[in-house]
Amino acid sequence: MKIEQNQPLPLNAAEDTKVAPAADQPDPASADRAYVAKATKAAVEFERFFISHMLKEMRSSTRAMAAEDSVFNNRVNQDMQDMADDLLAGNMAGQRAFGIADAILRQLVPEAKAGGKA
Repeated sequence: MKIEQNQPLPLNAAEDTKVAPAADQPDPASADRAYVAKATKAAVEFERFFISHMLKEMRSSTRAMAAEDSVFNNRVNQDMQDMADDLLAGNMAGQRAFGIADAILRQLVPEAKAGGKA
């Protein structure tokens, strides 16, 4: 199909021809997938941070109420509990246990299904 410069496009010309993106411009679909992947990673990481901070605050309350000879006041045990809490927060965030990541994704990517793992 040859189109002259001043000739209007036929009505079905847009359907017949598919224009490839320019070499210097990214494909819009891949840009959208990349954005969704980055947004998902950031949302899950924020949920991990939130859960980790919550567990840290709960541990500090426990330590403040614990007796002097309690295992909760032992520095070695505290370090191990902190590491275990951080791993627990990562696992819970990966499962989206609190739903924080899903709520963030519903705002950042409203057309994508935030409930599924993207």
